[in-house]
Amino acid sequence: MRDTLIGRLERWGDRTAVVHEGSSRTYAELAGEIRRIETLLDEAGVKAHDAVVLRGDFSFSHIAALFALYRRKAVTVPVVAFTETTLTAVREACRPRHLVEVDGDVAVEPFDSPPGEAAELYGGLIDSGSAGLVLLSSGSTGAPKAVLHNFDALVEEKVGTSERVGKKPPHILLFLLADHIGGINSLLGVVRSAATAVVPAKRTPEEICSLVERYGIRLLPTSPTFLNLILIGDFHEKFDLSSLRLITYGTEPMPEELLKRVHAAFPRARLLQTFGTSETGISTTQSESSSSTYFKISDEGVEYRVVGGELQLRTKTQFMGYLNYSDEAVTEDGWFRTGDLVEENADGYIKVKGRAKEIINVGGEKVLPLELESILMGSPHIAYCTVYGKPNSITGQAVHVDVKPGGDMSRAEVRRHVREFLDGKVEPFKIPAKVTVIDEIPVSARFKKKRIQQ
Repeated sequence: MRDTLIGRLERWGDRTAVVHEGSSRTYAELAGEIRRIETLLDEAGVKAHDAVVLRGDFSFSHIAALFALYRRKAVTVPVVAFTETTLTAVREACRPRHLVEVDGDVAVEPFDSPPGEAAELYGGLIDSGSAGLVLLSSGSTGAPKAVLHNFDALVEEKVGTSERVGKKPPHILLFLLADHIGGINSLLGVVRSAATAVVPAKRTPEEICSLVERYGIRLLPTSPTFLNLILIGDFHEKFDLSSLRLITYGTEPMPEELLKRVHAAFPRARLLQTFGTSETGISTTQSESSSSTYFKISDEGVEYRVVGGELQLRTKTQFMGYLNYSDEAVTEDGWFRTGDLVEENADGYIKVKGRAKEIINVGGEKVLPLELESILMGSPHIAYCTVYGKPNSITGQAVHVDVKPGGDMSRAEVRRHVREFLDGKVEPFKIPAKVTVIDEIPVSARFKKKRIQQ
C-alpha cells in the first residue's frame, strides 16, 4: 500500500491536493514533498518502527510528513501542541526517538526520552512489518491514554486499493485536528477520492464559514458545540453557506433541541451523526433522519452490541492496546467498551444518552446531563448550557448547570427561568440546585463542551 499511495499521488499530478492560507498545491507537489521529507528522515537516522513525534497541525508539509513517516514504517505520534501532561505521556509511554517539527519548514531532531527498546512497545508492529500510529486521548480525567494503532490497517480500510476518482473531486474541510482520529479519517478520505483538502488557518466559526463560502464546500464535518457557536453568532446568515449538502457531527452527543435549531438553519443540508472512538476508528453511520438523534452503524468493518445499556464495538481498525493503561476496556472476547450509554428503538437505530462517567447520583437517583441539556435548549431564552454534578453533603451529588442566555434577561431572571422551564418536565431531583450564568462558552481544543469534572 505504501508504494501504491505515492504512485496514486503522482498519477493525480496537477489536481489540487491542499489549499492552505490562500496557497494551492498539487498532488505532484505533495508526492515530491513526501520524497523530500523522506530524505530528511534518512539523514536523521529514522528507522522502521522508531517512535517519532509529529508536532504541528494540518498543512501541506505536515500532511507530507505524515505520509513520509507512514512509508518509513515509523510509529507516528501526532501532537498539535504540547501541554505538560501530553509531553509527559508521550515521553514516558511512547519513548520517541525523534521529533519532526512542522512550522513553515520541516525539521527532524532527536527527542529526549527514557531509554527502551522498540520491541518492548511495538513488537506487534515489528512482527507484521506495519507502520504505527499513536493517538492521545483528551486526558480530561487524568493522563492522556496513548492509543496504539496499526497504521497500515487504518490506511487500507479507509483508502482501499481501488481508486474512486470523479471528474470534479470535492473540497473536503479538515476541520478536526491532526492528532484526532476524526482528523486522520478526513485526511484519508481526501486521498481516497483524490479530493482537495481545505486547511483552515484557524478554527473559528467566522473562518470556517468563510471557507465554506469561498470554496463552495459541500461537506462540513464538525461538532454540536461548534454548530451552536455558528448559530449563536449568526454566521450562517453572514456567509453564503448554500453549497453545503451534508453536515456531519460527532465527538460528543447532540442535544435534540439543538439539532432542531441546526436543521432549521440549514434546511438544504442533510445532517448525519457520525460515531467513532480513538480506540476503534470512525464508523460509517446512517441517521434515522436529519431531525433525529437516532442512527445506525452501517459499516461492514464494524460490529456492535449493547450490554447493560452500554455500546460496545469490535472493528477492523481496532487499536492494538494502550501503551500506558491496562486494556480492561476490552472484553475477553475482543469488544471495546465505549462508555457510551445508548438506547435502541424497534427499527434498530440507537441513540446516545450520555457517558456513563457523567451520570449524576442525587441521593441514589440517576441524572443524565444530556437529558436536561436537550430540554433546556428547547427554550428560546437559552443559547447554551452544560449540566454537571457537584458534591453535596446530603445527597452525595447535586445537579449544577451553566447557562448562556439567548436574550436580555438579568442573571436572576435567567436562574428563575431555568427552574420554571424544567418544572413539570422532569422529576424534582433533576432540577438544578445551582444555576450559573456565563458570558463566554468554554470549548475544548477538540471543539467539545468543557464539562466540569465531578
